[in-house]
Amino acid sequence: MTDTPARLLSLLSLLQTPREWPGSELADRLEVSPRTIRRDIDRLRELGYPVEASRGSEGGYRLVAGTAMPPLLLDDEEAVAIAVGLRSAAGQAISGIEESSVRALAKLEQVLPSRLRYRVGALGAATVPIPGTGSVVDPEHLTVFAGAIANTERTRFTYRTGDGTESRRHVEPHRLVSAGRRWYLLGYDLDRDDWRIFRADRISEPRATGGRATPRQPPAKDVAAYVTDKMYSLLPTYSACVTLHAPIGQVSPAIGEGTGELEPIDDESCVFHAGTDTLDWLAFRILGLGCEFTVHEPPELIDHLREMAARARRGTKSTVD
Repeated sequence: MTDTPARLLSLLSLLQTPREWPGSELADRLEVSPRTIRRDIDRLRELGYPVEASRGSEGGYRLVAGTAMPPLLLDDEEAVAIAVGLRSAAGQAISGIEESSVRALAKLEQVLPSRLRYRVGALGAATVPIPGTGSVVDPEHLTVFAGAIANTERTRFTYRTGDGTESRRHVEPHRLVSAGRRWYLLGYDLDRDDWRIFRADRISEPRATGGRATPRQPPAKDVAAYVTDKMYSLLPTYSACVTLHAPIGQVSPAIGEGTGELEPIDDESCVFHAGTDTLDWLAFRILGLGCEFTVHEPPELIDHLREMAARARRGTKSTVD
């Protein structure tokens, strides 16, 4: 193999396999001399790939963890698997990884060949997730905005307000924010000449126009805090206090991090504190724990659970006397 760039890529692909490669085996695989392999290893190191060499008559090479993340080579199956996984993570508000998942997905889909994009899309269309209590966001919409933000482009999309009114928007997107269990887009609305916050699950048909966005000072230094404060100031907030008649170690895994706090009462019970803007989420969260409970507050949650119980009784009432 005389083409140096192609040979380096082939060498890198071999080294990414988690094993140690004798220099002679690499030379045979690439049909070059051991001396050429040594030179190519030095080139990879100059490019930031941490290749470790072992001493001995044969000598061996393997790729190890370094101080920075170098570019990786992925085969078709690996690229599809990662893209599908990132889409799943981006479509859920998973604490700590949601925004990085969108950025990574935008980078990956930008370079995916059309045949692989089709496979990723087909897998997404054929997969039916178990419905949750949060909003559903199309990961493709998120990647459109992530790409427009990175490229400083304007976007157009249809937006549906809470009362169902739809309108076309011309927006310069600034940031995507995951707040609570929802995604929001902060952008400058060109038609309204002001900053606006859009719920991502109410956006449809987004596209980047190619027009350049104007550099603007954001409305706040901490964009995430700004969006969170704005949205929660407009929504009713419920603070729940519920006694769970089960050991804290039993219910803690089911509740998970970032969805509330647990305080032990004794070995057989604990208190669950949570804040939310959605009674449905609170109700399903508590019912899904599979234990007895006593709701102390808010009163709206007590009424909501009673109505759910009444509907359940009506729906399961026997039609035979």
